[in-house]
Order: sequence, then C-alpha cells, then structure tokens
Amino acid sequence: MIELKDVYKEFVSGEVVTKVLHKINLKIKRGEFLAIMGPSGSGKSTLMHILGFLDNISSGHYYFDNKDVSQFDDDTLASYRNKKVGFVFQSFNLLPKTSVWENVRLPLLYSRDKVNFKDVDKAIKSVDLEHRRDYLSNQLSGGEKQRVAIARALVNNPEIIFADEPTGNLDSKSGIQIMAILDSLNKMGKTVILVTHENATARYSHRIIKIKDGQIISDEVNKDIIDAQTLNGNLK
Repeated sequence: MIELKDVYKEFVSGEVVTKVLHKINLKIKRGEFLAIMGPSGSGKSTLMHILGFLDNISSGHYYFDNKDVSQFDDDTLASYRNKKVGFVFQSFNLLPKTSVWENVRLPLLYSRDKVNFKDVDKAIKSVDLEHRRDYLSNQLSGGEKQRVAIARALVNNPEIIFADEPTGNLDSKSGIQIMAILDSLNKMGKTVILVTHENATARYSHRIIKIKDGQIISDEVNKDIIDAQTLNGNLK
C-alpha cells in the first residue's frame, strides 16, 4: 500500500538547513496497525505528515498504491487527503462552540462527490456518541472530544487512519477507550498508523517502528500482540 524509498526531509529557513528525516525506507501493508515511536524532535510526526499527504519529501520516492506521490498535482493531493486518509490529533482540532454533528460533518463539505449526511450519524454511532450528537464541543470531556475526532476521521470512509499522539491529552481510562476504538477499526480492515512516545499506547499495534534523530533504528513486530493472537487462536 505504502512504500518510501530513500526519503529525506529538510526544512530551509534562509541559510539555515534543518535535516529532519534521513534515508527513510519503509513499507506498510494494507490492514496493518503500525506504531511510530520516538522522542520529541525525532521526526516521527513529520513522517506521519508525509505519509498523510500533509507535507512533501525533499528527495527520494513515496509510492501509494504503486503511484508516485511526487507526481500528484495539488488537486490530486487534496483529493487523497479527503478520501483516502483520516486524521486524529492530540489536540482534537474541533471547531469550538459547534455541535458534535457539525464537527463530524466537516470533511463532507470539502467533497466534490455527492455526499450522504446519513454517514455523519453512522460515524457518530461508531464511536458510541449518539447521546452527545447535539452537544457543543466545549461541553464534552477530553475522551469524548477525541471520539468526535475519530468519527470525523471516519466520515469519508478512508482507507487509513492516522493518529498523532491520540491519547496524549487524556487520562488513562479515556486513553484505553480511544485505543480500543482504533483497535476495533483495524480489525474491521482499516489501516491504522499511530504516532506515540508512550509504550502503553504502542502496545496495541502489531508492528513498532522506532525513530531517532530522523532515522529508523528498529522495525519489529509486536510480540505481545502476536503471542496473544496465537493463544486466542489455540483456545478456539
């Protein structure tokens, strides 16, 4: 589904060049649950922004479904952002003093295709927030706000869910609920790419990539998940 070949990313400000990613080689299969881990400033969020068509690479190649993303024009990139991917951020990014329903509807307003606003109610139901449908975003708890953000990410039925520190502003109980929702979406076939620095959050993923100083230093399967799946299979 996704392949990065020798990808570099740098930011230039005047004569100052800041190198962020160095020779990133990465393949992600459809249906994976992948965690990208690393300390602050390691480049993990920049990598997610590139994968999610929010930022461009400086050199190298990014292929999505065997198509070279560097050849996409602005309209194609915008279409991929709106149709192929959904984003969940640490800070929720909800419109203030706006209802749950209106927040979830927002991506549909940018669609050039015929939209069905019943999809809004379907997305809200998928995160168990029907009872908060008409509440304003500032009337919700942190965990509820993040569930609204997930519903908004789902409303266009994307292929990939990107979650950037989705539990970072939540208490432990709400964090567990959010990760359970992402885990459920993955089991339904969604590809989930998670950025986190928390081991407790990354343990839900099937594969963990660790980044340091802009480079991938490890790429391993999550043995705890694999062992649990094997055990469950043997018990059935």
